[in-house]
Amino acid sequence: MKVRFYGTRGSLPSPGPETTRYGGNTSCVRVQNDEGQVLILDAGSGIRAAGEDIGPEVKRVDVLLTHLHMDHIQGLGFFRTLYTPGVEVHIWGPPSSARSLRKRLTRYLSPPLFPVRIREVPSSVKCHDVTREPFEIGAYKLTSHLITHPGPTLGYRIECGGRTLAYMPDHEPQLGSRKGLPKAEWLSGFEMAEGADLLVHDAQYTAEEYASRVGWGHCTAELAVRYAETVAAKRLLFFHYDPSRSDDELEKVCDAAAATHKGGIDIAAAAEAVETEV
Repeated sequence: MKVRFYGTRGSLPSPGPETTRYGGNTSCVRVQNDEGQVLILDAGSGIRAAGEDIGPEVKRVDVLLTHLHMDHIQGLGFFRTLYTPGVEVHIWGPPSSARSLRKRLTRYLSPPLFPVRIREVPSSVKCHDVTREPFEIGAYKLTSHLITHPGPTLGYRIECGGRTLAYMPDHEPQLGSRKGLPKAEWLSGFEMAEGADLLVHDAQYTAEEYASRVGWGHCTAELAVRYAETVAAKRLLFFHYDPSRSDDELEKVCDAAAATHKGGIDIAAAAEAVETEV
């Protein structure tokens, strides 16, 4: 699987000279396998550029939403593939007991918030409420469970070609634990992240920042390292950076967190426009 990052920031786009290395767009990641099948993880502002890179030969795109906070869906209306006739766009997202995923997305993709409704785009849009049951999209095998974040929020485990990607951009696994992380059997998302070849994980806060933001749904960079150790991931890429943090500040935070790891996990900070292979 080839994994390309189009948006790595959290909460709010933060374009400018201080965020050029790691990017200012909010969450969006493209996954593509050897057969050319495309998955888009989240529809933050980065999905506009992701759509520009999808070629005319692609007739189906699957967009996997972790949750419906604005920074994860704000780019959906600017996703060029939505406006391409003859293409199927499948949108997957967390379930709700009150409204279907399509009805919830329509609250954003309709006036007065957006001028175009889902039913008006020329592509064929199909929305799916994700359940706890494993499912398949082409050659991909997927598992998704609710994880710790305000509102219904999913993490995804994606398997293809004998490799595994775990994607948890908004995650507060330490919530409710007096110190550090809970034990593995109580750890949010453990089953999805266990043994992943690549774990993409929330690293929004420093320990000092988190002290006044408990319950906001995010992780510190150092606890993201502890999480990767607990689930025995092979690689960790930090993700969902605080929008107020410059690239220089981000590097200091991530480097300090990575230095606390004494084992064999490859740890780095995800950067926009960078592609890696799983």
